[in-house]
Amino acid sequence: MKKILITGPESTGKTTLTQGLIKRLDGIMVPEFARIYLEKLNRSYEEDDLLAIAKGQLDWINQGIQKSPNYLIVDTGLLVIKIWSHYKYKNVHPWISTNLQKQHFDFVFLCSPSDITWEEDPHRENPRDRKELFELYKEELVALQWNFEILTGNKTKRLSKVMEKLDNQN
Repeated sequence: MKKILITGPESTGKTTLTQGLIKRLDGIMVPEFARIYLEKLNRSYEEDDLLAIAKGQLDWINQGIQKSPNYLIVDTGLLVIKIWSHYKYKNVHPWISTNLQKQHFDFVFLCSPSDITWEEDPHRENPRDRKELFELYKEELVALQWNFEILTGNKTKRLSKVMEKLDNQN
C-alpha cells in the first residue's frame, strides 16, 4: 500500500486533486473529516473542536489503512489541523502534535495557492492569508522531515505532476 497525503491551505485544490487521483488509481480516498464535522455542528466551532476533528480524521485514515488498498489517498490529514490550530488559536493540543509525528506517508503533496483562485465556501475563513499559511506548511513539513513535492499550476497540471511522480516510483 502507498499512502498519499494531499495538504495545503484552504482552497488550493486538495479535494479536487484527491478526487482526480481516485479516478485514476486503484485505491480509496479518505475525505476531509472537518467538512462533515462542521456541517453537523449547530454552532461556530471552537478550539476544542479541533481535537475532535483530528481524532475523527485519524480514525478515518486508520479505517482506510485496514482496508489495505493499493493506494490510500488522504485529503488534508492532521497537518492541516495542527497548522490551523496554531494559526488561529496560537495553541496546538499535544495529542495532535504527537499523532502527527507518528504518521508516515509515502508521498506528500503540498498544494500552492499561487495558481488556484479562492472559492467561497461556508467552511473557509482565510482568503487573504493563503500565502502566509503555505509558508507555515512548508516550515512544518521540513521540521517533520517529510519529503514533499510542491504543486503549482492549474488543476490538470497538478494531477499530471502527481501521476508522473507515482509512475516514476513504481
